[in-house]
Amino acid sequence: MIAQLIADARKIVIKIGSNTLAGKDGKINSAFISEFAGQTAALIKKGKQIIIVSSGAQVAGLSTMDKWARKKDIHYRQALCAVGQVELMNAWRRAFAQQNVIDSDLHIAQILLTRDDFNDSKRTLNMRNTLFTLVDEGIIPIINENDTVSVEEIKIGDNDTLAANSAILWSADLLILFSDIDGLYEKNPKDDPQAVIVEEVHDIDAVRKNITIGETNSFGTGGIATKLEAAKLALSYGIPAILANGGRPRCVEALAEGAQKGTVFLP
Repeated sequence: MIAQLIADARKIVIKIGSNTLAGKDGKINSAFISEFAGQTAALIKKGKQIIIVSSGAQVAGLSTMDKWARKKDIHYRQALCAVGQVELMNAWRRAFAQQNVIDSDLHIAQILLTRDDFNDSKRTLNMRNTLFTLVDEGIIPIINENDTVSVEEIKIGDNDTLAANSAILWSADLLILFSDIDGLYEKNPKDDPQAVIVEEVHDIDAVRKNITIGETNSFGTGGIATKLEAAKLALSYGIPAILANGGRPRCVEALAEGAQKGTVFLP
């Protein structure tokens, strides 16, 4: 099912969580970014159009400003994201610059958004036009929340929701949410090794009543609850979603080949 969804989709939004982007030391995982860029390039060579929603500004900031690791003040956290966003995009730029697709270099573009951008019709139209222009020109948009200016009133809060909104805005064919879990389980697999993965979901509200939802992970701002809400939002516009583990070897390639499990959310 997963392999078929990817094969049939032309326009794919891929979200990568902070835990996937962070190495064991809590700093940015450049090897993962490089490998992921190669897999994305392979999809583009097959005629796919890709938008990436990338977490990791804070993780990248800590890689650069380690002395700020213990600072919890909101202004320092926002400043950390400002530093980290530069490092994060530079890591993506280097990774894609190493790829070659149909005799041309792959370029990326940065788009930073807040909830207000999706609530204002003029901004939404401008965002949509920019996304279509970039993709049509073979440039890969990399979207993140604008953490440097986001406060409670305007922040989206998690990149799962941001990815779903971006997929809707772009009229995507498929949303892929990569996290540090293999998919949706009936129980938390970290607490119960016998927990069974739910491979196909048609009714999210019904499934939510029968599973145990855990807390957010260590680096990210979301948890399984935000992923369910994101999938539900995408499904309301007819966009199927996949939840899978981005930490598995060559995760994009493995999903496309049907070699990796995950949870599929279908309209």
